[in-house]
Amino acid sequence: MAAEIHSRPQTSRPVLLNKIEGHSDGVNAAVLIPKEDGVITVSEDRTIRVWLKRDSGQFWPSIYHTVSSPCSCMSYHHDSRRIFIGQDNGAIVEFLISEDFNKMNHVKTYPAHQNRVSDMVFSLESEWVVSTGQDKSVSWMCTESGSMLGRHYFSSWASCLQYDQETQHAFVGDYSGQITLLKLERQTYSIITTLKGHEGSIGALWWDPVQKLLFSGASDHSVIMWDIGGRKGRTLLLQGHHERVQAVRYLQLTRQLLTCSVDGGITVWNMDTQREEAPQWLDSDSCQKCEQPFFWNIKQMWDSRTIGLRQHHCRKCGQAVCAKCSSKRSTFPLMGFEFQVRVCDSCFDTIKEEDRTALATFHEGKHNIAHMDIDPSRGLMVTCGSDRIVKVFGVPPGP
Repeated sequence: MAAEIHSRPQTSRPVLLNKIEGHSDGVNAAVLIPKEDGVITVSEDRTIRVWLKRDSGQFWPSIYHTVSSPCSCMSYHHDSRRIFIGQDNGAIVEFLISEDFNKMNHVKTYPAHQNRVSDMVFSLESEWVVSTGQDKSVSWMCTESGSMLGRHYFSSWASCLQYDQETQHAFVGDYSGQITLLKLERQTYSIITTLKGHEGSIGALWWDPVQKLLFSGASDHSVIMWDIGGRKGRTLLLQGHHERVQAVRYLQLTRQLLTCSVDGGITVWNMDTQREEAPQWLDSDSCQKCEQPFFWNIKQMWDSRTIGLRQHHCRKCGQAVCAKCSSKRSTFPLMGFEFQVRVCDSCFDTIKEEDRTALATFHEGKHNIAHMDIDPSRGLMVTCGSDRIVKVFGVPPGP
């Protein structure tokens, strides 16, 4: 079922401690059980499993429960030991886990969605379960009565969710690349704003209620930090993945951001440093360096008897430039560009060698990562994905 790989890590990189196998289909979510050597997993194979670490150092299932439909996501509340399972058929099932983690009793089934549940959060304070689904909606239901309190529909699939317990604000990412901020109340809601910045579907969100920062990862391979508390629209673009970003977690104590992509890439970002916002791309009908016309500028092409050029953009200054005036490539970690990007020739000359010093470290999970959970106090991270494998890593613990 599980293999013990390594002892505790002594380095800053994630070190594989255990590998849990046994699922017959993709594992959609895995969470570490606080204060226990245990992991809870839910899978496309319709099973909910609680894995406890035995004296041998291996994880074995103490609970193996099968439900009627594939399990797509979960929300586990440790203090009450209540667990909510989202399913492919749109239902959410609530269970109560026993103190010894050997038994699980059904509590309620909530008819939350008409299609697959994509994400959910249980709030003990309000006794709500808030969820998003592939029926293009976010819903919130009362866990005391089991009744629907409200629902809002989007123009595309709602893919992921974060919820602020104190203010009852919900952040919903969707397949169009937008993030919608809603204020939820009993029987009603209001749309506060829509955040636009990604060029692909939102794969993961993480909300830090202390610093009021929202982090999003998307299929455009990028991560964006949204400074919600600053109220000035400040955003930081972070590009350090080669595939779509599926999991995001901000560690407030160490000011680190951990992001995982579908190809197994794990990136650790240093957020305790001064970073610069990437510029907005400028519009122009001709190169803003050499003034040669772009190919749609028919008038200038005719007047100057020249062939129009293709438009590009310098990632450092945002100016619209032609290929000849932007022939150089450079990293620029201060703006979040950990990989080489296009810069205009004049900006390239201003970038010093120390400006190219990486502000992130890159690691390999060596398996498809669809979901990730971290316990910073114990220095543990668990990942899972469509390859049916769950991995437990040791990471440097927080202070």
